[in-house]
Amino acid sequence: MAAKTLTIDGKEISAEEGATILQAAEEAGIKIPNLCHLDGIYDVGACRLCLVELAGTPKLLTACTTKVAEGMVIHTDTERLRKYRRMTLELLFAERNHTCAVCVANNNCELQTLAYSQGMDHVRYEYRFPKWCVDHTHPLFGMDHNRCILCARCVRVCWHIEGAGTKNISGRGAHSKIITDLCQDWGSADSCTWCGKCVMSCPTGALFYKGATVAEMQRDREKLEFIVTAREKKQWIA
Repeated sequence: MAAKTLTIDGKEISAEEGATILQAAEEAGIKIPNLCHLDGIYDVGACRLCLVELAGTPKLLTACTTKVAEGMVIHTDTERLRKYRRMTLELLFAERNHTCAVCVANNNCELQTLAYSQGMDHVRYEYRFPKWCVDHTHPLFGMDHNRCILCARCVRVCWHIEGAGTKNISGRGAHSKIITDLCQDWGSADSCTWCGKCVMSCPTGALFYKGATVAEMQRDREKLEFIVTAREKKQWIA
């Protein structure tokens, strides 16, 4: 495939045709904040944290879904972008109930880590304190809707990697939530294969192994990427 030459944060780089700005930046050692991106599954631009500025374009673009083009001049760390990212993170914390001190993913949470890195030390918006449930019906896993940021990683992993199609998103706006099968308890979802890939993919404490306590929930992302790579190389037939 033909290579494209572009500039990111003043650094001239080359990227394969068809690559995204996020992929090109990562290969060049340039870190762009993101939450909904996960290596091995397709991107949907859900979290809006990877927004970048493209010279000559007034609107901000999602780095995970925008393909590289010849001559692009990209800025990933400007005052405008830092303002938007800080606002997005604060809204995520205000929308649901993220009490880090008692969360199974405390100190192992991508949302928490990103908030630290972006200098978020308080939330300027009014907390909604919604009444979301915790689904403990599955024999192995639990789902805490209070911690969910609707990144849809679990949905994409369930459909694209496992192929079960158990997870999906129901509702609109602040009332959206992750559902299993036809909006039933996880434990009674016939399509679930108990593989745990959705739990591996979750960036927060929304999906967890039953029995995990505060700060014990860790993820192994490499397993998901390995599965996708092996299938693409036809190392096995799934």
